[in-house]
Amino acid sequence: MTLTDTSPRAASLTSPFAHPRLTVTGPPVEGTDLVLSPEAMDFLTALHERFSGGRHELLLARQRRRERFANGADPGFLPLTAHIRADRTWRVAGPGPGLTDRRVEITGPTDRKMTVNALNSGAKVWLADHEDAMSPTWTNAISGQVNLYDAIRGQVDFTTPEGKEYRVGVTTPTIVFRPRGWHLTEKHVQLTDRAGQSCAASASLFDAGLYLFHNAQALIDAGRGPYLYLPKIEGHLEARLWDDVFRFTETYLGLRHGTIRATVLIETITAAFEMEEILYELRDHCAGLNAGRWDYIFSIIKSFRARGPRFVLPDRGRVTMTVPFMKAYTELLVATCHRRGAQAIGGMSAFIPNRREPDVTARALEQVRADKEREAGQGYDGTWVAHPDLVPVAREVFDTAFGDRTDQRHRLREDVQVTAADLLDIPSAGGAQPGAVTDAGLRQNVSVAVRYLEAWLRGLGAVAIDNLMEDAATAEISRSQVWQWVHQGTTTAEGTVIDAPTVREVLADVLTDVERREGDRFDDAAALFGEVALADDFPTFLTIPAYTRHLVTRA
Repeated sequence: MTLTDTSPRAASLTSPFAHPRLTVTGPPVEGTDLVLSPEAMDFLTALHERFSGGRHELLLARQRRRERFANGADPGFLPLTAHIRADRTWRVAGPGPGLTDRRVEITGPTDRKMTVNALNSGAKVWLADHEDAMSPTWTNAISGQVNLYDAIRGQVDFTTPEGKEYRVGVTTPTIVFRPRGWHLTEKHVQLTDRAGQSCAASASLFDAGLYLFHNAQALIDAGRGPYLYLPKIEGHLEARLWDDVFRFTETYLGLRHGTIRATVLIETITAAFEMEEILYELRDHCAGLNAGRWDYIFSIIKSFRARGPRFVLPDRGRVTMTVPFMKAYTELLVATCHRRGAQAIGGMSAFIPNRREPDVTARALEQVRADKEREAGQGYDGTWVAHPDLVPVAREVFDTAFGDRTDQRHRLREDVQVTAADLLDIPSAGGAQPGAVTDAGLRQNVSVAVRYLEAWLRGLGAVAIDNLMEDAATAEISRSQVWQWVHQGTTTAEGTVIDAPTVREVLADVLTDVERREGDRFDDAAALFGEVALADDFPTFLTIPAYTRHLVTRA
């Protein structure tokens, strides 16, 4: 199917590739014929032909913005879009069918077992994650799409070779799929232009395109809809590109305009300044915003890493949701959403239960309850958990807050007045204070990052480490903190100067403590950590070199 969109905005996003072709270079994986059917490949080609150019332009704009920050510029509320913020009349579409009640959302990857567990969790929503909780091996990328295809059609039950059965119950959560961000590529699919030049396909268009192509109508027929979480957005122009993708997709697939609904993760400092504009650009396709706390902390470190000691953050565990700059961001998100009729969804506490250790479970439940009570008190319309055992405690908190309602959008939070200075008040976190960074904090960052990366290189994207759920976002915090501490010459409470030799010494010590086994990836993980934590120039995302160097040729 060939469509022509003559709108000025669509024309500005036309790809420079004249007639691109997509070639699959990944090894054979079960389900490839289903997922990458000729019709699906035609659709992916159409998406890339129309939107690859716009994506490249936006990534270039990101690079220029990083350079401005490095030279001392601050992000801020945009003068050119002040009229959008000032106009109180516009509203977003809001939640679609099956998405009105989001009081508890469970997050997780899309392997077969986790799919069944999520569908049986009792949560209202399952965030089916192909981003931070997925190690993007080719097998994971394809099998995840197969599992979602089967789950949506009620055919995801399976039995393991050992005879253990996994069966899905009658009532299941609404699925919201999270594709990879604009910055990532799917290198097992090559895009070739008419001149014969090739580049990797956009992981965003690959993931979202396949999910929507195969499942949109089936979801509508089931009384729900094609819903997405949009990660790593840095501003309203990136949201505009997604909206163009949705409009094109709806026309291509014969869907009513506005059928696709998106929830945007506000997990970068620049997006925090453009929340209203992001909602505005997606207003016909927008359900709400989510407070992506871990990536937000990573974005703070990345953006201000070279600003001097005042912008150094303390040990990871001390950067809580109640430090002033985090409180400002989360309260502004609720007020912004509710003013525009959007849902505000809270983030994920990293604490998880341990069924073998009752004391650990009790502490996790206490921590999670306190976190969810804070969010409910702020006016959030739902929250995330990472483990089925946490669903009941989160549900209880939000049941109490909601009463007979399905959300809290009636709470406009007109008392919230957040300024640019509030969002940029990083020094108040106290990282420059004596004792804010410790030897234990340094070791924890190195140890957690190395253990996570080792699992990631083996194909696992969400990993329980020290009774916390770790994913790519938390690993980014760990390595970026180490990079910043090294480059700012930070001294720990114990008097240790954090420099490259010190980090290498800690790294070597961590490797002696981990349990080695045949075929593990600890040596690769340690080398990768050293690269992304000690490089002269800050690597923008650790997953980019990790993916290119280790996962591209792996099934």
